[in-house]
Amino acid sequence: MRNLKLLQSLRSTELQAPGRPQCVAVRTDVGSLLVASHCSVTEFDPRTGQVGSEASLTAEGFLPEDGSGLLVGLQDLAELQAACVATAAGDVVLFNYSTCQLECVGSVESGLTSMSWSPDEELVVLTTGQETIIMMTKDFEPITEVGIHQDDFGEGKFITVGWGKKETQFHGSEGKQAAQKKLQEVQPTAAWDDRRPRVTWRGDGQLFAVSAVCPETGARKVRVWSREGVLQTTSEPVDGLEPALCWKPSGSLIASTQRQPNKHSVVFMEKNGLLHGDFTLPFSKDQVKVKDLLWNNDSTVLAVWLEDLTAAEDKPVHTYIQLWVVGNYHWYLKQSLDFGADPQRAPVCVCWDPERPLRFHVVTRGWSTVTYDWGWTTERSPGLDAADGAGVAVIDGGKVLVTTFRQCVVPPPMCSFELQLPSPVNQVTFLCRPQRTNQLAALTSDGQISIYSQDSTAQPDKCVNGFRSVSPPLVLKKTFRVECVQEEPLALRQLLWLDEQLFVVVSSGPLPGSSTLLTLHPAPDADDALAVKSETEVDGVVVGLVHCSQSGTVALQLEDGQLRKLIWDSPEPSVEVWRDSSGCAVNFPVPCTQVSLCSISGEECVLGLTDRSHLYAGDTELASNISSFAVCNDFLLITTHSHTCRCLQLNTLGVQGLQAALASDGGQNDETLRRVERGSRIVTVVPQDTRVILQMPRGNLETVHHRALVLAQLRRWLDGLRFRDAFECMRKLRINLNFIYDHNPKVFLDNIETFITQLDSTNHINLFLTELREEDTTGSMYPRPDGSPTQNQPLSTGRKKVDAVCDSLRSAMQAMSVNKFFLSILTTHVKKTAPELEVALQKVHELRENPPQGSDAVSAEEALKYLLFLVNVNDLYEHSLGTYDFDLVLMVAEKSQKDPKEYLPFLNMLKSLEPNYQRYTIDKHLKRYRKALTHLSKCGDDRFPEALQLVKEQKLYSEALRLYPDSPHYRALSCAYAEHLAEQQQAEQAGLLLWRCGELPAALQAFTSCSSWRNSICVAQQIPLPDDHVALLARDLAGKLMEQRRYSEAALLLDQYAKDCEEAIAALITGSVWEEALRLIYMHGRQDITETNLKPALLEAVTSQTTFLETQVATFKRHRSRLAVVREQKAKARLDMLDEDGPDCADAELYSEASSAASGSKYSHSNSRISSRSSKNRRKAERKKLSLKEGSPLEDRALMFALGDAIATVDKMREEVHGLLKALALFQLERQAEKLQQAYEEALQTMEAAVPEVWPEGQQNSQTPLTGPNTTANSIMASFQQQQQSPAASPQGADVPTPPKMRNGVKWKLTILT
Repeated sequence: MRNLKLLQSLRSTELQAPGRPQCVAVRTDVGSLLVASHCSVTEFDPRTGQVGSEASLTAEGFLPEDGSGLLVGLQDLAELQAACVATAAGDVVLFNYSTCQLECVGSVESGLTSMSWSPDEELVVLTTGQETIIMMTKDFEPITEVGIHQDDFGEGKFITVGWGKKETQFHGSEGKQAAQKKLQEVQPTAAWDDRRPRVTWRGDGQLFAVSAVCPETGARKVRVWSREGVLQTTSEPVDGLEPALCWKPSGSLIASTQRQPNKHSVVFMEKNGLLHGDFTLPFSKDQVKVKDLLWNNDSTVLAVWLEDLTAAEDKPVHTYIQLWVVGNYHWYLKQSLDFGADPQRAPVCVCWDPERPLRFHVVTRGWSTVTYDWGWTTERSPGLDAADGAGVAVIDGGKVLVTTFRQCVVPPPMCSFELQLPSPVNQVTFLCRPQRTNQLAALTSDGQISIYSQDSTAQPDKCVNGFRSVSPPLVLKKTFRVECVQEEPLALRQLLWLDEQLFVVVSSGPLPGSSTLLTLHPAPDADDALAVKSETEVDGVVVGLVHCSQSGTVALQLEDGQLRKLIWDSPEPSVEVWRDSSGCAVNFPVPCTQVSLCSISGEECVLGLTDRSHLYAGDTELASNISSFAVCNDFLLITTHSHTCRCLQLNTLGVQGLQAALASDGGQNDETLRRVERGSRIVTVVPQDTRVILQMPRGNLETVHHRALVLAQLRRWLDGLRFRDAFECMRKLRINLNFIYDHNPKVFLDNIETFITQLDSTNHINLFLTELREEDTTGSMYPRPDGSPTQNQPLSTGRKKVDAVCDSLRSAMQAMSVNKFFLSILTTHVKKTAPELEVALQKVHELRENPPQGSDAVSAEEALKYLLFLVNVNDLYEHSLGTYDFDLVLMVAEKSQKDPKEYLPFLNMLKSLEPNYQRYTIDKHLKRYRKALTHLSKCGDDRFPEALQLVKEQKLYSEALRLYPDSPHYRALSCAYAEHLAEQQQAEQAGLLLWRCGELPAALQAFTSCSSWRNSICVAQQIPLPDDHVALLARDLAGKLMEQRRYSEAALLLDQYAKDCEEAIAALITGSVWEEALRLIYMHGRQDITETNLKPALLEAVTSQTTFLETQVATFKRHRSRLAVVREQKAKARLDMLDEDGPDCADAELYSEASSAASGSKYSHSNSRISSRSSKNRRKAERKKLSLKEGSPLEDRALMFALGDAIATVDKMREEVHGLLKALALFQLERQAEKLQQAYEEALQTMEAAVPEVWPEGQQNSQTPLTGPNTTANSIMASFQQQQQSPAASPQGADVPTPPKMRNGVKWKLTILT
């Protein structure tokens, strides 16, 4: 639904030469024009008006001087820096640009009728006067020469399988007479046909087609030849086929023209020669002749060059150029250029620019050159309010096809309504005034402007032929002629309708590089004329003119991307430089084909999209893969070449924010991003709505509701308490209904009656309730855009969200009408976090007992049926059984699919039981064992064995003890509980239970088994046990305690209860409890033990500790030295690899200090199965990866862990060494004590001094890049990249150990030892 909009037209009259132009070509490397006449070849730059080079064809003798010479071809050869010229006399001439010399490279005696070069300029095809085709290389070496007219069809001849004869075939509605129908006889070509062959190449240069007059029939026939000069196919006979021929560059169709009895058409052929589609030219059968057809280089526009047929010499001849575009299999006439009847203004040669797809060059008979630059545009209504119909106008010759997307989406080529004009339309614009943006103005090729507006007398919803008109058509209000000189077609461009009676249009300025802005308003002396109110000169060629309906600003874009602002509402309009809020001039870096005005964070800004898909906001590039964009209601919508549609809020994002948003890929719940079909473009956005209209490449339309627009609209509705509108939109577009509450919980709960009143439907309320869940959708599914104002936080009432909403809704509905909202009230009970099914069932039961009166009341059967819809029937049956109400149970069972034989015997059995036992049976059936035990405890002592069995099976010991506090069964329950605890390895708690209930022997056994010696002695004393048994018990417990290295407690038992001081002292000496051992020695007067046991043990302890310290220090020094070597090797190897392979080397990570595990290592995945373990076990598994083996990938970390373990082990010896030193000093063993103290002090100093070396300062979280005199640019870059990637690369490796903390505050040295 795009139109072609003229961006600029460059007219130059500086080129003057004798005769008239015959051929034109574009020199692609510099953009100049090559114009050849019957006298000379001239290179001319229309932008500067200067002639670059020129050579005379008559002076060299290639053409006669009388002006009768004829050129048949002109081609720019960029590789040779020359132009190739072919004359009708048969000469092929090269024109050198630098030397301006002419060189004849070949000549054909019979003359030439055409010349055509392949698109890659490797081959040239010449047709001769003898009706032959000569194919040559770019060096003009002949390849082949064949006749144009061949009797054979070609290599692509159709194959007939020979199934039956034509007379026996089915011919449809035509009947058997079709079998005898003769082939259509073609008529000879028209009299005006010059009978010269036409040659055209396919875009890939593999095939070329030749249209020539058949000598037998006198009609034209098209033949397709291969690149090797082999005939491929011959076209079917086509009556009225004309000379024009052009192969679509994309290769699908060959275009030509056909004059039929009732119409004049452009027809298309496939490469097999069969016709495939056509469109009719808007002229009568014998009114015009088609001089040529020209495809632009991207196959989007077909130019048709026409000229009037004249019956008499005195009749003026008009020349036309029409631009046609196809969409959805319909051909649209987008531009029509009428060059009038002046012979000097008539085009004599035209061509498309090979580099710029929408640039068209025209050379007139009077040596004027005109270059037209078009751009694609979508003419959409600019309104931002709900009154705007979101209209889009499509030009189709003399019709304007208008579709109002607010009312309906009509796929092209159909439309909501058509506006028929007397002349072809070239421009369309909508009125830029609020509330009147549906009015439309059309500028036709004859220079008139027609105004269309809505019919104020039309009745709304008027029915025509039984159909209601949802989009009433616009009606013609007035047609103005423009009172200004229009010497050439499209003299007025960039039409803008600013006010009811004010137009702004652009025309060419008095100087070549200038433009004039014309302000038009109705002439005071003529109602049907628009006079020029003011003229504003602009220093530069204006290629864009855009208006903002909100601010009224008009912006201009010049051909070099400069931006200007038009001050049009002053008495004398003026143009000034576009500046930002800081006063700096703002310009586009490159010209943009689509321009729009918008407000970004409160500052007015110009957006522009180039033909290279770059989107700019002023001089800032926002993105480089944009295919289309639109601005509507503070939203910027864009489509990208990665097949996405982005919707960004302009009032919350600045220019930098837009850059960042467009650069990101979007998250999972990013509301600004959605996928669209490949090649989609934005047609329009319906203002104050959620609809975005996209057009696919083939032309069909698709309506999408972009999530960002939908959520923005929903937020506005919810803020305005329009709950029904929001609900209907969310239900239709499948938006989670939790958003109604989550958007602003306080407002929702405060206006819950409004919510119920607006919905006014039990079904809608039930739908809302059933979708409720605890998740906050504003934080997960529909997060707020960055920069948007935050709403109130969820209410901190302590209740869960679902419960709060259900309770509030239920209270409001009960207050309004219980009968009307009874089903919704049931839903609030069922939907709660802990479903209140019993309450819901009870309400249904009450409804059955007391049926309400009223038309809006529901019956108990309907309520129960609805409840069964919400809840599984089996669950509902179980819950009804749990109410102990058999009437309710029967009511539910009757509505279910259960067999009466299944539940009636069970219910009858229950009815026969005693009430408490009945409830126990029901609860046990429902697996509610705690309630079952409660009811069973009320059934008397004869049911206790059953209760005890239930307690043991379900492990309800604590509940049972509470239910039988003072009963004779308490002891049995305690014993059972103790037995259970003993099985669970909780013997001490079992002993406490047994001791509490008086089972002392069993309690003693339990305490003894778990080494609880204090409780064991107490129970033994309470039994009471004899002294010798107590002594045996103490020795037994002491042995268990010594096995657990609890020597002090074992010595206490041996000394106080076993009365064996010698064993007690021996236990203390074994445990190195020197001071306590001395106390018992002197308390019991056993000084002999000092010499026999204590002193030897001290000397042995000194030797052991000294040896252990020497081993630890030696190991520590060895690991420290190895760590320094490993680190040096890895740093050197990493720098070498980075310098060799660059920062993207896959093995660079192997040499990182922060993450030395390479992803390709054989150790990297050995423990991947432990990911689900606890964090403690995970750390253990990571440690297993470490190896102290030299050369292992994680050797440095293994060494750090080993060094840390050594420091921690030595540091823990402070208390033990301190006690040993005191004992040695007491017995005058100073030499051994001093040696031990010195050894331990040296070990601590060595390890403490090594900590900064092993764990450098800030190494764990250092963000400093790798720098230094030995680094390179690659290594520094890799260091930065590694720091950014280290969080993702390190999880597979073990954690880097932290430096151990030494307990320097613990005093262990003795001052008396020097």
